[in-house]
Amino acid sequence: MIEHLTDETFKTKVFNWVDNKDWKFEGEKPAVIDFYADWCGPCKMVAPILEELADEYAGKIDIYKVDTEAQREVSSIFGIQSIPSILFVPVDGQPQMAMGALPKDTFKRAFEDVFNVK
Repeated sequence: MIEHLTDETFKTKVFNWVDNKDWKFEGEKPAVIDFYADWCGPCKMVAPILEELADEYAGKIDIYKVDTEAQREVSSIFGIQSIPSILFVPVDGQPQMAMGALPKDTFKRAFEDVFNVK
C-alpha cells in the first residue's frame, strides 16, 4: 500500500533534514517517493503503476507519495521543479531523482539497478 507523507512523516521515514545536514536514510527498506500534484495529468498516469508496484514489491520496497502543493517544505528541500518527480532511495548510498511519467518497466529496471531488488 502506498503511504502519503507529510513534511513531518517524511522526517521519520525518509530523511530528517532538521537533524542531519548530510544524507541519512531513516528507512529500513529501499523507497520510492513520488512527488506529485492532484491537478497533474502525467502524475495521474503514474499513480496506478505505483499501486501495482506497491502490491508486487510489498515487503521489499516502500512506496510513498508527497503532494507538492500541501508539503512545500520537503518539496523545496529536494528542489522539485517539475512533476512527477520520482526519488529512488536505496538503503545505502545516495538517492537518485528521475523526472516525468515513467513506464512500469522503467521502474522495475530501476528497482533492479538501484535497489538490487527483483
